[in-house]
Amino acid sequence: MKFSNPIVQTRYESPLGSIIIAATAEGLAGLWFDGQRHLPAELVGPAVWPSDPEHPVLKEVIRQLSEYFAGQRIEFDVPLDLAYGTAFQQSVWQALLKIPQGGTASYSEVSARIGKPAAVRAVGAAVGRNPVSIIVPCHRVMGANGSLTGYAGGLERKSALLKLEGVRFEGAM
Repeated sequence: MKFSNPIVQTRYESPLGSIIIAATAEGLAGLWFDGQRHLPAELVGPAVWPSDPEHPVLKEVIRQLSEYFAGQRIEFDVPLDLAYGTAFQQSVWQALLKIPQGGTASYSEVSARIGKPAAVRAVGAAVGRNPVSIIVPCHRVMGANGSLTGYAGGLERKSALLKLEGVRFEGAM
């Protein structure tokens, strides 16, 4: 994933660990847990993106995340900038946005929803590369048998997010 527009970032200390939030003039472009797989190169080592905790999108994301973790928010309402993914990835991420809080979907269900039922592995890869964890709810994608499967932020976090949302699942941690 190559980010080209000017991006600013800040940090948010969540109950599940430190989160890096990034935004462009268009909207929220990234939300990653510290040490998450697929963290952009611009955030590994000394951060290339300038810190701007006063950026209006970043402030709003922090407000909404705080409400979410307090159990006071079901849906997020922030502008998204998902332009850094391929057309296929963007279609998967848009499908993830349609999984409601308290609900889940399997990788094959997401594949069917985007009209590519045979692309289950590619959907899995796109889910794993989701740049906006939590808000684009990749944690709501489960294995075909309802079990927890990979999560770039770690299975313990995935489990905690699903429990926060009241989801029952196989292999609860």
